[in-house]
Parts: sequence; structure tokens; C-alpha cells
Amino acid sequence: MVKQPINRREFLGATAAAGAGLLLSSCSPESRLKTAAAKGSALSKINMAIIGCGAEGQVLLESLQVIEGIRIAAIVDIWDYQRNSNARRLKDNGFDVNSYKNYEDLLAHEKDLQAVVVATPDFWHAPITNACLKAGLHVYCEKMMSNTIEGARSMVQTMRETGKLLQIGHQRRSNPRYIFALNRLIHDAQICGRLTAAQAQWNRAVSDDLTWPKHSDISPEELAKYGFKDMHQFRNWRWFKGLGGGPLSDLGAHQIDIFNWWLGGPAKSVVASGGVDYYTTHEWYDNAMVIYEYQTPHDHPIPSGIVRAFYQVQTTTSAGGGYFEMFMGDEGTIKMSEDPKITKLWREDRSTKAWDELVGKNYLGLDNAVPVGDADKVDVRETPPPPQYYIPVSFKKKIHQPHLENFFNAIRGTAKLNCPGDEAFSSEYVIHKANESIAVQKVIPITTQETEA
Repeated sequence: MVKQPINRREFLGATAAAGAGLLLSSCSPESRLKTAAAKGSALSKINMAIIGCGAEGQVLLESLQVIEGIRIAAIVDIWDYQRNSNARRLKDNGFDVNSYKNYEDLLAHEKDLQAVVVATPDFWHAPITNACLKAGLHVYCEKMMSNTIEGARSMVQTMRETGKLLQIGHQRRSNPRYIFALNRLIHDAQICGRLTAAQAQWNRAVSDDLTWPKHSDISPEELAKYGFKDMHQFRNWRWFKGLGGGPLSDLGAHQIDIFNWWLGGPAKSVVASGGVDYYTTHEWYDNAMVIYEYQTPHDHPIPSGIVRAFYQVQTTTSAGGGYFEMFMGDEGTIKMSEDPKITKLWREDRSTKAWDELVGKNYLGLDNAVPVGDADKVDVRETPPPPQYYIPVSFKKKIHQPHLENFFNAIRGTAKLNCPGDEAFSSEYVIHKANESIAVQKVIPITTQETEA
């Protein structure tokens, strides 16, 4: 996997001044040139629209409203209630936008767009993305790329045919803390040594299905036109086969993508277990446990070898320490999360790496509140707890903002996409294969050729 450049714009507002300063000074000359070009083009406006104003669309709109150099020209949603409420909210915030019920009307009437953000239910991602790319627009599409492998592959093919940019919404790939940890700590410092295992999770408590306000229903004829059976299915599409991909698609997609990104490529195999164990109104399973086998490439910046990665998603409990991705090596462990309070590192006693020097450079911070080890309280068969550290890099931006900024900077020609469609495809392929493994209850081998769109 090519090392990802770190761009100054992506670290603007970092709170760890010393650490961020050292980080930026170690960027490549190419990155600094891109930064200078970005400053020169910061005032150029990009006209864009968002298609899909549901829960994820509203989160994206929060970021879009604070990004300089773009104009939100239009919003699209098939639900009058949702579309109108978002249009009013935008107007109250000083944004005068046009509203459309479907993307065809948007493409027919908005002639000065350069880009669209797609945040519809998964099964609409491929048709809408392909239509927008063919209309000459750059596309930022939320993950999953599609609810099918074929749909995702078609998006990559259209991207290549049209020459337009396609960014997929795996937003951790633009998170400054993740980029710093991968490039400086895992690759350059190799503080974990040889990675041997990884694990990640995203647990959520039991929740009721989504409802809708009285008198806001979409007619049965309209729902059928857009692929939904009824309002319950429309509001809870993530739980229905043919519309979404279940919890591995909804939650696991982000973190399994981190496995692929940090371990240098797609998994060699997957075996998974899951089922509809709790809810009675869902088609997709409630909980899943997945084991991937990776082989880090010989040209990877860290020592190569087999890495087994475990992922679990629970929708019936919020216990387990939050949502995170953990990479364990023979010299150290790093635990990452979008929540900085969860992000931690641990040094093994056998480590030969100069962690103290990294603390001195402000690449790491030593968490003195956690005991280094208390031999009197540790069983002879148990390894004493290693010293605990944290990453002193944070940013005062909304979670999705850096990834959206990367997309718009790529349109301007001042950055490269952090998660282009073809790279995202390999991650999403192995997610689909985990769902397949649950269905057939056996190990699914995966070849590199399969994961190339």
C-alpha cells in the first residue's frame, strides 16, 4: 500500500501544536507543493448537491456547511417531509438551495454543478453514482459503495470510463490521527514490530425501529417506484436484504476497511458467524463475528507475516469499550478510534524501539494515570500490563469534514483522493464475503484478483 501523504489543510486546527509541527515538517515535498496550490485556489467555488437527506445525509450537511469554497446548490430526497425540513434548516443557516424529489430532475435542471454527494440507501448508490459520473460530475458516495459486488464494480468501471473522481465515504482515511498513526508510528517507527493480530468492534444497544410523523407517509405507489414495500421498510432499509447489507455493511464497513488499509491489502480468507437472534422485524442478522486472515505484503513498510483479524458487531449491547480498531504486534499495540479518549498504545517489555524518544518529539504521550505494572497483583501466569501511551494529535473539525475536504481539494487538483472507488472496492469486497460466509457457514477463500474491480 502506498504511504498516504499528510496535507497541511487536513491538520489545520490541530490542538497538539508541537506534535503537529513535527508531523508537518516531515511531510513530503509533494505534499507541501499541494498545500501551496490549495491556498491559491481556496476561494474558487465548487457548486455541489447532496442526494439523500436522511440521517447520514444530515451528518454530511453539517460538515458541508462549514467547508470553505463550496456552494450547496441543491438537495434531493424522495420524502417530502425530510426534503422540506432540510431545506428550511439550510435556509435558516443562510443557504438558499433548490429542492428536488429525484436525481433525474436534479441532473435535468442544475447545469452548473461540479460535484454531488450521494447519501441514499445502499441499493441506490450504484445507479445514482453511475448516472452522475456520466453527467460529468465528480461523486462523493457514502459507504457501502453498493449492496452488491456487481453494483460496486460498475461504479469503478464508470469512474474509469468518464475520468471523473469517485470518493467513497470511509472517512477514517482522512482522519489526521489515523494518518499520523499509520505513517509515523506503524510504518516509520514500527513501534508495534511485526503485527500478528488485529481486532475491532462496534457495539450498539437495543433500539426500536424508526418510525415517522403522522401524515408524512409516502404513498404506496411512490414507495414501490423507488423500491420500497412500505414506510416501515423505507425508514428501516438497513435491516432488509436487497436494500442494505446488514450490520457488517452499516457499521463494520468502516472498520474492516481499516484492516485492509493498515495491513496492506485485502484478506486471504474469511469465516464468520451471525444470525437473526433478537429482532423479529428484520431480515439481516443482529450480531456477527468475523475472522479474516491477512498476509502483509513483502514490500509493506512493516515486517511481513500472517495477521488474523477478528471483527464483531453487536446490535443488542453497548458494552465492550466503544468502537475501535486494535493492531497488536510483538513489540506493541495500538488501539484506534474516532473517539480520541479510546485511542491508546501499549509497549511490550521486549520492545527495542525508542518510545521515550517519540514521547520527547511529542509523537506520543505517556499516560501516567495508568499504572505501569504491579507485580504483587499479577498472577504468575499473567503478563504484567505494559505502559500505556496516547497520540497527542487531534483536530477541531467534524468527523466527516476532512474526508469531504479531501474530495473537494482533489477536484481542484491540489490533492489526491484518500479513498478512490477502485481502492475502496477491495475493502468492500471482503465485507460482502463475510456476509456470504455467514450464509453458507464455511470459510471463504479470497484471491487478490477477485478484489480488483
